[in-house]
Amino acid sequence: MSFKLGLTGSIGMGKSTTAKIFADAGCAVWDADAAVHRLYDVGGAAVLPVEAMFPDAISGGAVDRGTLRGIIGRNPDALGQVEGIVHPLVRDDREQFAKSTRSEIVVFDIPLLFETGAEAEMDAVVCVAVSPQLQEKRVLERGTMTREQFLAILEKQMPNDEKCKRSDFVIETDTLEHAKQQVHDVLEQIRKQMINA
Repeated sequence: MSFKLGLTGSIGMGKSTTAKIFADAGCAVWDADAAVHRLYDVGGAAVLPVEAMFPDAISGGAVDRGTLRGIIGRNPDALGQVEGIVHPLVRDDREQFAKSTRSEIVVFDIPLLFETGAEAEMDAVVCVAVSPQLQEKRVLERGTMTREQFLAILEKQMPNDEKCKRSDFVIETDTLEHAKQQVHDVLEQIRKQMINA
C-alpha cells in the first residue's frame, strides 16, 4: 500500500519545483493541473459536459481555457458550475493514478487541496512556503499576470499561513538546496513512520 502525501501551497510558493524534487527522489507524482489539462483536451472527459453548459468555451474539440476564464469572469455562477463538472473528474483521475502506481510514496500535487477537501484522502500533507515578498516577486517575474490578477487569485485561495497550520510538514522554498534538504528530511520521516506502522 502506497503512502499518500498531499503537496499544496499558494501560487508562487515553489510547489512545482518541490514536486520535481520529490519525483527526482523516486516518488510517483500526480499533478492536478496536468489532470485538468488532460480533461480539457480533445477527447477529454470534461469537454462534452462543459460544452453542454457553455458551448462558446469549446474550440477545435477542446475546452478553450481563456474563453472559459472570460465566461467565469462575467458570470458569478459559472465557476461553481465548472467546478461541479471538473472536481469529480479530477478526483477519478487521481484515484486511477493511485491504483496504478507501484511507488512506495505517492505525491499528489494539488493547489486547492484544502479548498476541495482532498486532505481527507491523504496520509499526510506538506505545504510549501516563502515570504509574501518573494512569492509576489516570483509570480510577477513570470510575466504571465499583472499584480491585480495575482492579488485576485490570492483572494480566492485559502491564506498560505492557514494551509501551513493545517499541514503535517512545511517546506520553505527560499533556495533550491534548502528545499531539497527538507524534502529529504520529510521522506526520511515518512519511511520511518511506514516501518513502524
